[in-house]
Amino acid sequence: MYRGAKLAGIKLLDLTDLVSVSRSVSRGGSHPLFRQIFSQLLVAQTMDTVFHTRSLGAAAEGVKDQYADGIAAKVWEVFIGDKKQRKQNYRDFLVGLLRDKGCKRVLDVACGTGVDSTMLLEEGFEVVSVDASDKMLKYALKTRWEKRKEKAFDNWIIEEANWLTLPNDISHLIGEGFDAVICLGNSFAHMLDSFGDQREQKQALSNFERCVKPGGLLLIDHRNYDYVIRTGQTPTHCIYYNSKHTQSINTSVLYTNGVPALVTLEYRISLNGFAKGEGKDEQQVSQFRLSYHPHVLKVFSELLDEAFHGKAKHTIYGDFKPLDEIVDPGFYIHVLEKIE
Repeated sequence: MYRGAKLAGIKLLDLTDLVSVSRSVSRGGSHPLFRQIFSQLLVAQTMDTVFHTRSLGAAAEGVKDQYADGIAAKVWEVFIGDKKQRKQNYRDFLVGLLRDKGCKRVLDVACGTGVDSTMLLEEGFEVVSVDASDKMLKYALKTRWEKRKEKAFDNWIIEEANWLTLPNDISHLIGEGFDAVICLGNSFAHMLDSFGDQREQKQALSNFERCVKPGGLLLIDHRNYDYVIRTGQTPTHCIYYNSKHTQSINTSVLYTNGVPALVTLEYRISLNGFAKGEGKDEQQVSQFRLSYHPHVLKVFSELLDEAFHGKAKHTIYGDFKPLDEIVDPGFYIHVLEKIE
């Protein structure tokens, strides 16, 4: 049974519509009602029916590129704010941890526009940066070109790669493994559970583990989806960026058979000072929407331990603090130290 809400100007779709579109999309095709259904899903619950949403772009097999149209990637640059102004507690946490563990060579498996990679390069680390979205990589490549005269950026390697085929995609770069592999900024949740059993997430985490050398680290995070599911809200503050342009984040949770299967966040960003050709007094706002798999802490922790075959020291932080020092953090950060 499909139970939804009628949007202004849009008819309420019945189960026949849903099945027709679902079959079309699953075959890799399109359907004239797809955009309409996707919009309705933001305010609906699916009961006793499995419906898999798909983004319009595909970076590679198995990984859907939600930045394929280039719009979200462009607005994301505004969302994160000044790349030079990373929050100091984040910089101190990441750089301090990597240095304490003697890490030098780092693989950023979700580099996006290159924000974290840039920070690490400026701190003296050797960085290999990969992402599945060519639209996001465009900004990283631009940064490398702009900083080409700076010594720290001489050997910055940027590659397009898929998490599901990562060891093959960068086989020429792995060698004995990296001192650290990082996947931060809620990036891993971009991989949706297309099959309903998290097989792709398990494969990706296993591939991350293969890239970590013995004694090395994996740092991976996710939003506090336990809180999002419980309250239906997403905090607008971010522990990573100093962005001052986020006006609101509208949160929708899609349930399949009573289980949270998809979280969609609609970001409302002020573009004042960025858009050209508009009046200075006119409020300039852009919106973009991203979908995430809602990783709950207990299950995701088990997936990580499984990926490392139980042979890793696993520490979890909440907003860079020990868990016993914080209540309802915005993000959980997992640090796994691979046993030699």
